[in-house]
Amino acid sequence: MLLSHAPPLPFLLTTLLHYQPRHYSRALFSSPLFPTNHSSSQSRRSSILPMNGVTIAADDSSSTSSPDHFTGDWLSVPSLRLRDHRFTCPLDYSRGLQSSPKITVFAREVVAVGKEEQSLPYLLFLQGGPGYECRPPTESSGWIHKVCEQFRLILMDQRGTGLSTPLSVSSMSQFKSAIDLADFLKYFRADSIVNDAEFIRVRLVPNAGPWTILGQSYGGFCAVTYLSFAPQGLQQALLTGGIPPIGDGCTADTVYRASFEQVKHQNEKYYKRYPQDIKIVQELVSYLAEQEGGGVALPSGGILTPRGLQTLGLSGLGSSSGFENLHYMFERVWDPTLVPGSPKQISHYFLNSFESSISVDTNPLYALLHESIYCQGSSSRWSASRIRTEVDDDKFDAIKAAREGLPVYFTGEMIFPWMFDEIHALKPFKEVAHILSEKKDWPQLYDSKALNNNKVPVAAAVYYEDMYVNFNLSKETASQIAGIRLWITNEFMHSGLRDDGNKVLDHLLGMLNGKKPLF
Repeated sequence: MLLSHAPPLPFLLTTLLHYQPRHYSRALFSSPLFPTNHSSSQSRRSSILPMNGVTIAADDSSSTSSPDHFTGDWLSVPSLRLRDHRFTCPLDYSRGLQSSPKITVFAREVVAVGKEEQSLPYLLFLQGGPGYECRPPTESSGWIHKVCEQFRLILMDQRGTGLSTPLSVSSMSQFKSAIDLADFLKYFRADSIVNDAEFIRVRLVPNAGPWTILGQSYGGFCAVTYLSFAPQGLQQALLTGGIPPIGDGCTADTVYRASFEQVKHQNEKYYKRYPQDIKIVQELVSYLAEQEGGGVALPSGGILTPRGLQTLGLSGLGSSSGFENLHYMFERVWDPTLVPGSPKQISHYFLNSFESSISVDTNPLYALLHESIYCQGSSSRWSASRIRTEVDDDKFDAIKAAREGLPVYFTGEMIFPWMFDEIHALKPFKEVAHILSEKKDWPQLYDSKALNNNKVPVAAAVYYEDMYVNFNLSKETASQIAGIRLWITNEFMHSGLRDDGNKVLDHLLGMLNGKKPLF
């Protein structure tokens, strides 16, 4: 459920000022969060909005600065006006607004030029992931252009990403204990993200009114959590490739059993389009297996092994241009022989492209929390790895497939425990990842009863050949959300919003505003 992410941050907004895990001295947390040079201070509203057992106080400030809300100046990019908002939010909402440690949550307000002062309805975009921030707009185009025709768009960097107290390889190194870091990371799932959204809404939207949400991929998972626990904050909901399984326990097992079947189908389609790549991949797998240590060194310091090579399917098999990008990588896999007798060697271009496609070095939260997004009251126990052993297909055994002349199948959106040995950026978090995989007491993310009685208008694009969010599982969940309208299509893959956001949004909005007939 990956989407693009922002460039490296110019500074670190850290939560560690207030957060005191076990065994830590307070001296470690002495740096400030962010400048609190607010332009004005506003009095508190007396109203309190409930959410999932939590009360979130509304603020009279609505688009102005207050003690827990800093608003920046308007900036310009072609055809758009932007301004920054930074909110000081509780890390743990269950402890209350005053008692909890604090983090910073960043949101970027976007409007079409000339509409800065217009009274427009608000739309919150929930980004795919988990663990990825919103890409900063550089111009008015695609789905952003469509949204800004009628909405005031809010791009919220989900907690732990972008400018929202980012959890990077370097910032998480401040924790000296894997147990403490694991305890900290439990606050970065959809339930906390939705609490952040409500915290922001009642401070940003005039009169703390409801807003529309647009959830792409994992953002759609968050949207269903929103519908479960805070529907009072929603005017309507749009989902694109993001309807989650909502069963209790660890639904990751169900997801991966279904996913492996779709991944097989995508591999077959890829090799049908590029049959010449069968031998190229086989040769590459054999080469890697024959190297000392079972692989070759990557530029970052990690190692590329046959099973690591298979993870290219994550970015290469599930999006509209993924097949082409993957094929073009394999076109340049080998260095040319410039000096006769020189040993065969994988090109730096290919090794660098491989690492760029696996972006956990900049967004390690994705790897650490990926399986936990499917957990409610149960542990994942490395679900993808366990289910892979059930898959009766030798083509997923890269070395065996290459040796027997079979096409080598790539894997999909799956995180495996060995990644924390082979990917350099993840090595420091191996113990943390194992702790999280065994964690059982994950709180509920969905409320079936609330969804069965849903009153919020919902429209969802469901992609028939979606490799990341299974079509059949999406339909099963949709049957439990009262009033939801589905647009089922094979015109787009998971990247439909990015590929033709204008068409996708026009269709979904039309389903809710009466332009698309009910039958």
